[in-house]
Amino acid sequence: MRTATMLCAMAVALPAAADPFESFGTAMKYGLPLAAAVCAVDQDRIEDFAVRGVLQAALVWGMKQYFDGQPISRRPSGEGEGFPSGHTAAAFFGASDLAGKCFEDQPEAGAFAYGAAGATGWSRVHAGEHTPQQVWTGALIGFSFGAANFGIGTDGASFSVGMKF
Repeated sequence: MRTATMLCAMAVALPAAADPFESFGTAMKYGLPLAAAVCAVDQDRIEDFAVRGVLQAALVWGMKQYFDGQPISRRPSGEGEGFPSGHTAAAFFGASDLAGKCFEDQPEAGAFAYGAAGATGWSRVHAGEHTPQQVWTGALIGFSFGAANFGIGTDGASFSVGMKF
């Protein structure tokens, strides 16, 4: 039942646009973290989830600002602020939280979440918005913050990273 609720949360985020693949990527930017937030509320760990999410978004934004004007940040269109991919970071943040904390006993659901996050990254390359390097960096940032556990809101704060695939 919990898996169905989270999949519905991901589906609600599907927008209508000209390119269905690009639309899917945009939907997963919001849908995967939304599904992970539903799980975090259900598991009474929303404080930790929220802090990790804000830090992930702040790091991506800060890197976009810091590297703007550098070759690494140039998008295929020539515009700036492309490093790292924020869509991919958000999708992998949601996917790694889901896979490691919500779908521990459902590896196929975790694999689906990671597949959706990977497709999000590829959709950004397909749309001409990012280079593969920008997408890989976004994926690494999102995965790292999604897999982490700061222990906020629990008795006895701790920090760990659970690498569950």
